[in-house]
Amino acid sequence: MNIRRICVFCGSNLGTNPAYQKAASALARILVARQIEIVYGAGHVGLMGALADSVLAAHGTVIGVIPESLVAREVAHQGLTKLHIVQSMHQRKALMSDLSDGFIALPGGFGTFEEFCEVVTWSQLGIQAKPCGLLNVAGYYDPLLELFDRAVSEGFLPAHNRKLVLADCEPERLLEQMARFQPPAGDKWIRNNER
Repeated sequence: MNIRRICVFCGSNLGTNPAYQKAASALARILVARQIEIVYGAGHVGLMGALADSVLAAHGTVIGVIPESLVAREVAHQGLTKLHIVQSMHQRKALMSDLSDGFIALPGGFGTFEEFCEVVTWSQLGIQAKPCGLLNVAGYYDPLLELFDRAVSEGFLPAHNRKLVLADCEPERLLEQMARFQPPAGDKWIRNNER
């Protein structure tokens, strides 16, 4: 895949482990070095702020998308390459998806989980065919990956759709997986042009 722009989902808090902030900054530098632009939720705080500040420090491009109602609460970053202020969370997620060739989730909370699971669901339904990766910093996403595996073993998730979720603890390896990503084949895979 030709990945020119990646959407990064991440927390508006820093978390308790310093490894999370280090990972956000490292991912930013690696993406800039590969000339990949970053799309994210436009916050100036937490891992969101660490990511954006690191991209800007490395002279990269970072595009923020935030609903008007969260501009004050999440302290919208005012130094971004481009800032899109939209009306709703639905518009935010749709625009972030439209602007991106793939998705990476750093550690975060409910919002990060929901955003990541939604884009994976869009891939499962054939609405998009973009790689979705978890940067599993310090094993943060181990329980979520175990839940996905359990969904397969309990018959709620076809094994070929489980392959939609890429994961690695190293950003370079995750990006390599994303570059090689092919939507899984399977009877239940639905593509937009086959509907």
